[in-house]
Amino acid sequence: MGRRGAGRVFLLALVLVLALQTPASADKKPCVIFFQDFPANPSARLATITNDFRILYEFRAIRGLALQIDGGVLTLLERLPGVLKVIPGSLLRLRTTHSWEFLGLAGSGRETAAWSSAAKLGEGTIIGNIDTGVWPESQSFQDDGLGVPKGWRGVCDNGSDPTFQCNNKLVGARFFSAGLQAELWLADDRGSLPSKEDLSSPRDYVGHGAHTLSTAGGSLVRGAAAFGHGTGVAAGGAPRARVAAYKACYAAGCSDVDVLAAVLAAVADGVHVLSLSLGPEEASDYLSDPIAIGTFFAAQSGVAVVCSAGNSGPRPGTVTNAAPWMFTVGASTMDRDFPAYVTFGGGLTIEGQSLGASTLRLGKAYPIVSGENANAAYQPANNSSLCLADSLDPAKVTGKIVVCVRGENGRVEKGHVVKEAGGIGMVLCNDAGSGDSVVADPHLVAAAHCSYSQCVHLFNYLHSTENPSGYINATDASFGVKPAPAMADFSSRGPNAVTPQILKPDITAPGVGVIAAYSGAVSPTELPFDDRRGVRYNIMSGTSMSCPHVTGIAGLLRTKYPTWSPAMIKSAIMTTATTVDKDGNPIQDETGAEATPFSYGSGHVNPVNALDPGLVYDTTLADYTNFLCSLKLTQNPVQDLQGNLPVGLPVNYSVPVNLLLPLFNAAGEPCACSQGPYGRPEDMNYPSIAVTCLSGSTTVRRRLRNVGAPGEYRVTVTEPAGVKVTVAPDVLGFGIGEEKEFTVKLDVVDAEAASNYAFGSIVWSDANRLDAYGSGVGKAHRVRSPIVVKTKCG
Repeated sequence: MGRRGAGRVFLLALVLVLALQTPASADKKPCVIFFQDFPANPSARLATITNDFRILYEFRAIRGLALQIDGGVLTLLERLPGVLKVIPGSLLRLRTTHSWEFLGLAGSGRETAAWSSAAKLGEGTIIGNIDTGVWPESQSFQDDGLGVPKGWRGVCDNGSDPTFQCNNKLVGARFFSAGLQAELWLADDRGSLPSKEDLSSPRDYVGHGAHTLSTAGGSLVRGAAAFGHGTGVAAGGAPRARVAAYKACYAAGCSDVDVLAAVLAAVADGVHVLSLSLGPEEASDYLSDPIAIGTFFAAQSGVAVVCSAGNSGPRPGTVTNAAPWMFTVGASTMDRDFPAYVTFGGGLTIEGQSLGASTLRLGKAYPIVSGENANAAYQPANNSSLCLADSLDPAKVTGKIVVCVRGENGRVEKGHVVKEAGGIGMVLCNDAGSGDSVVADPHLVAAAHCSYSQCVHLFNYLHSTENPSGYINATDASFGVKPAPAMADFSSRGPNAVTPQILKPDITAPGVGVIAAYSGAVSPTELPFDDRRGVRYNIMSGTSMSCPHVTGIAGLLRTKYPTWSPAMIKSAIMTTATTVDKDGNPIQDETGAEATPFSYGSGHVNPVNALDPGLVYDTTLADYTNFLCSLKLTQNPVQDLQGNLPVGLPVNYSVPVNLLLPLFNAAGEPCACSQGPYGRPEDMNYPSIAVTCLSGSTTVRRRLRNVGAPGEYRVTVTEPAGVKVTVAPDVLGFGIGEEKEFTVKLDVVDAEAASNYAFGSIVWSDANRLDAYGSGVGKAHRVRSPIVVKTKCG
């Protein structure tokens, strides 16, 4: 498909105004403004404050505008009659096919039947991806045997690139950059502006978008490999789904203004599942986050929204994209790795990971030097130990293998520093904080990335030997690695910094060493000194990679259950997740300790079980509204309230008049807090339970809907330390489609034991169900919800 209708209005949802190409308004700040009612003449309304502004986008579907305006008048904008919210724009960051076999979808038997028959490989579902664009020539987007999808209303806007063509697989593409250009002009960072070619088409000049979109919905491609490693069948989670690319990100990052525009365009175009492998550096309240506002509208319009949790782990409280209507995904490992071996000291060998471009001659010993002992003149040893740019002395490293410590600069960049200084190989060693989490990268020299526990042996050897020597040997992919899955160290962790009553992340999925399609225009490392091009498939790691795994699974569920709400799809995936690895042991974190729900949420995704969940938690618009109105985050200067409301409404505060929120239902109407009380945040009908500041006892409520055969479910409780849990009733009988309510009472019996979070769960199961002849019926359903409790406040 070529370009058609590129300038049209997206069903009045969005008007794309000419992006900035000159510094005419370089000192103006991008922002988003929401109104009670969209003005008949937005420019005239704004002109009552200032004439010095530029409208970037009109968001008519949610009564909003994106502007470029002097930051000094933002407070005046907030006081305009009928204004709900003014939000300054900000920059977001990207979060960078054996995985489907590991998840149990590819292979043989029941798993393959679940993928190809029950879920039809995602046929009929349209997946949208907001990222850096797409490489349409990739085999992962071939349309063999696919027809035109029903309900698609979008376009293929190829901009100024006539070679960019869509087809019956890649059904649509758009691009957005006005917000990013405004941000970079404002910051006087013109050197980071994307090229003219990059700005003027949906083609991917970064590689991130092609990788994530093909992971979610790429076609089946045999013989795919990354640098000759891991050869197999590359496929997205929903390989017969149609896909659409919304380019709102570039090498310099993403503007939340552009991402919001892309979200609204995707909803108007008719996508069913939306994937966002991007996010802010830290979480912000939901009414001040344009992405939370846009995805709320998407969810209310029936679009399931899947987001990455972030790559700021393992520090606690770093998870972002934490709104309850977002499906937030952490990252974990698979049972495949790409081993590289470092042999030294007369036969001692440690194992690491690598996709190095070359290996040293097997059996030949080369001198080894620690970067710490190879510092250049006027460079401190701590810089050279990290192999930072210009920190190594060529006289000390030429012809040698250099040992570098992880941190500060990029993993591949360290190898480049070694190469530039004359080194012939690199051992990249984790520090204690990085633990045992290692990554296979396409290094520029022979290399091995080794865990902290492995590197202890190497450093002991270096410190005890006068002339240390050894060699590096890399091999092809290895399978059956244990333990798997395990949490990646970089995966952002809970608790949820905005609303700790909502457990985040929601789930974890494979995000380490993922092979998927790539861009032919960029090097596999995206680094300026890497001149390799034309890479068809690349291996990447991050919550950016785990997010589209869940997107693809959501696409399968959308195909099998087309009438389900996004919350029902999310519940099915969460409540069927597993908290044990392939050997039946608890999932571990990067240190080898048992991971917690703050790492994996409900657990590791299990797509086969998700396709037959038995029961689901459905979260309605009323649930979300009650949740939002119970929070202390509504700092909303609606003009007709005269500014008399307190800043932050307390729980159970009765609002005398409607307090309109900048969150919009499917009809584009703002949600309202009117006559309370609204209950408590922890009472929202969510598939997990989290209670903080618990003193004495409390009772939370939940509702379950039967989406399977009639049956009786009994509950099993695993109590958090120091807390007694009572579920009532403890048996629920369901007819077809019936919904039942239950309560969970939490009694503190040892406050100290739960002072800094304790974890448990409830599981509803129909394991004893019988047919009319008294025989067991099929596989039992297990509907699991984690419980998180903290007795200490703050």
